[in-house]
Amino acid sequence: MTIELVHASRNSYVENIYRGDVVVVNREGSILFELGDGKKRSYWRSSAKPFQILPFVEAGGIEKYNISGEELALMCASHGGEPEHVQAVEKLLRKIGFSEDDLRCGAAVPMYQPAANEVLRQQKKWTQLHNCCSGKHAGMLAMADLKGYSTENYERIEHPVQQEALQVTSEFTDIPMEDIGIGVDGCGAPIFYLPLDKMAKTYALLSEPEILSDKKRSDALVVIGKAMTEYPWYVAGTGRLDTILMEVSKGRLLAKLGADGVYCVSVMGEGIGIALKIECGVIRAIEPVIVELLRRLEYISDAEAQEMCRQLDFGIYNHRKEVIGILKTIY
Repeated sequence: MTIELVHASRNSYVENIYRGDVVVVNREGSILFELGDGKKRSYWRSSAKPFQILPFVEAGGIEKYNISGEELALMCASHGGEPEHVQAVEKLLRKIGFSEDDLRCGAAVPMYQPAANEVLRQQKKWTQLHNCCSGKHAGMLAMADLKGYSTENYERIEHPVQQEALQVTSEFTDIPMEDIGIGVDGCGAPIFYLPLDKMAKTYALLSEPEILSDKKRSDALVVIGKAMTEYPWYVAGTGRLDTILMEVSKGRLLAKLGADGVYCVSVMGEGIGIALKIECGVIRAIEPVIVELLRRLEYISDAEAQEMCRQLDFGIYNHRKEVIGILKTIY
């Protein structure tokens, strides 16, 4: 049963309550720890991105297109739409032989508010390059080109690119393809409806891919994990939880946000995966839950937790930038 995880208080009075479910599993999928219902189903959202790009890496896409670590991290990213993100996606598209016009993710406001403010200040419009999923869509275009598939409607579930991503999800979760629920993400690409413990299992395998019998798959996961942990700014951006967790832990953690309160973490080298869903979908409630969970389970030190809290800042502010409340875990 979903439980209360975070209270938002003003002047010591609770104003908002955020409920959710958390699960920690090993590489076999056995539940090691849970809060609420570890088998609750939800859409995987953008936390699926490292596995959506896996068929591209397995098929030799890195070598064919000379994809850098930063570019591979972007393919797994929900980036902030900062100028450097936009420029990197544009460069990646040129490298694989496409342009912004080929993307099917839609124009979107940059997730990083100062970047959005700067676009408005210049009296310009945000584009598809600002979309947090533009790197993922560039990867899907590259996959279609690599495999000789048509790029028309590459974002539709019927397209071979999406069918390969669905097959990978099935293989990692041990759920038949036909039993995985399908929805449409904000960027237009398919999303998969799964139990939280299955999401966590995939991240446990990502944390220790060497155990897989398929060497090509194992090697591809190593490459993806290395790109994300070595270039965490490209996975998210300035002030973002994913980037901060990976930077402060020096790559011992791999983390990926999913929209509407979904979050997944790999404890690298330990065969441990974590999945979280905030019931109401409020992303800001994720941060204190994840940091406290990692500290309590000793996946990070007290000093690392303090540094993460310092950078993330769980204070609630008024328009005069005064702290008038706080987000606090209650479990």
